[in-house]
Amino acid sequence: MRILMVNPPHPSIGSRIPREQLPPLGLLQVGGALLDAGHDVQLFDAELGPLELEEVVRGVVARGPEIVLVGHSGSTSAHPIVADLTRRIRAELAGVPIVYGGVFPTYHFRDILEQEPQIDVVVRGEGEATAPRLLEAISLGRDLSTVEGIAFRHLGKVVETPPAAMIEDLDSLRTGWELIDIRRYGYYGGKRAVMMQFSRGCPHHCNYCGQRGFWARWRHRDPRRFAREIGWLHRVHGVQLVNLADENPTVNRAAWKELCEALIEENVPVSIIGSTRADDIVRDGDLLHLYRKAGIERFLLGIENTDEATLEKVRKGGATRTDREAIRLMRRHGIISLATWVADFEDVTDADLRRSLRQLLSYDPDQITALYVTPHRWTAYFRLAAERKVIQTDVRRWDYKHQVLETRRMAPWRVILWVKCIEILLQARPKALWRTFFHPDPAFRHGMRWYARMGRRVWFHEWWNFLFRDRRVTTGPTLGRFWGAPQDHQEIPLRVGAGRVVRDAAPAAVRFGRGPQAGRRPVTRLPRPACDKASRG
Repeated sequence: MRILMVNPPHPSIGSRIPREQLPPLGLLQVGGALLDAGHDVQLFDAELGPLELEEVVRGVVARGPEIVLVGHSGSTSAHPIVADLTRRIRAELAGVPIVYGGVFPTYHFRDILEQEPQIDVVVRGEGEATAPRLLEAISLGRDLSTVEGIAFRHLGKVVETPPAAMIEDLDSLRTGWELIDIRRYGYYGGKRAVMMQFSRGCPHHCNYCGQRGFWARWRHRDPRRFAREIGWLHRVHGVQLVNLADENPTVNRAAWKELCEALIEENVPVSIIGSTRADDIVRDGDLLHLYRKAGIERFLLGIENTDEATLEKVRKGGATRTDREAIRLMRRHGIISLATWVADFEDVTDADLRRSLRQLLSYDPDQITALYVTPHRWTAYFRLAAERKVIQTDVRRWDYKHQVLETRRMAPWRVILWVKCIEILLQARPKALWRTFFHPDPAFRHGMRWYARMGRRVWFHEWWNFLFRDRRVTTGPTLGRFWGAPQDHQEIPLRVGAGRVVRDAAPAAVRFGRGPQAGRRPVTRLPRPACDKASRG
């Protein structure tokens, strides 16, 4: 089948600059599986530009697909763009099935299928195994209810098939690098760059994390095969930077040590950046020289908060003393520390933010990124915050960089003023400036200068948005009313493949017209989309 995978534009990203674009890893991995299944696959990356929606639709139509697959790592904040784009595609390609996958649709599949008639099927969970099975069913005209890990409509009802089994062997997957021109992608100061994934999942139980339940338990690739792939990407495609998409690649000390040693043996000048936990860094204090020799130049550390009680409430599982020690150890070994700090887990006051500033200064991170809590209804934190008022009803702003929940004792302008001042004071303090301009390690200086340039752009972009573009409400609904019932109960069945119950299953088979019925739309027809009347998702 002629399959077109579309990576929609995500214009709310404020840090986009020329040659600072990473390829869509999730679509490339699904694409690799579809290519190996014998399909004719193309990837249309509308993030490159980014393209306007009209340009995307023209490009989709020109490629003449039999199936359109849409996915985006932006998740919640990208969904309104996906909804708008797929309505436009449906208006031009009335008979082409549209399939949608990702974290947000995995959990919001019922809302999507009820509100967006142009979307035919939602892939839930890991898509590399599910997508080929779905496409096989469509091409042969088989009953879609036999495909695990999807949801679709039948006779006006949403049909949810049992969860697909978790992919145990990550080395059985193949990234479809041939679907892109790697020369078009760059990051970290214009270095030719790709995203890769050594592991999936996380063993920790942070209750605000929107990724843990999706990726299930922690698994990793064979360290030496992974290192060889990085070496091949450098030698064949000139890749200079790998951005690890892992939630926590260092969980298994032995596997991570083997990967570092294998990368050293590959002996290629590839910089590696990613994220990990402070307690893993402290645990590996005696291995950090291998980290750096293997090419690790920067790790994001999820500090999240500087208050022990708040860290316990959100089940971070860390400690402030561990955070400080991890930053110290990383600097000692020439690895840049990027600390993330969430400003508003609680209903903060001026005193709380003043105390956070003092503690962040004492941590002395090389780089800081300030975020706002963005509660997804499939996380346990959603229940804790369910009665807080929503001040940002535009879902495109639910991206961790906009305040979405009310702080009763502080107006939004005071919160952003504190947040932006904290960023400036951390990034412009003498120690940070010395590391930016005078650090003896050129790789360290490069990373600091790049982040300073990016940070300056984002800082002004966010102020511009706050003052002139964002629209906040003062009488918004509670979080629970805005999003609906909590969904954290779905995390365990999705993770382990248990609870295999089909909800709202209809007895009649649902098929798309291929195989014996080639050229016809579903044998049991899906509702005809009313694109001109469809409401915004």
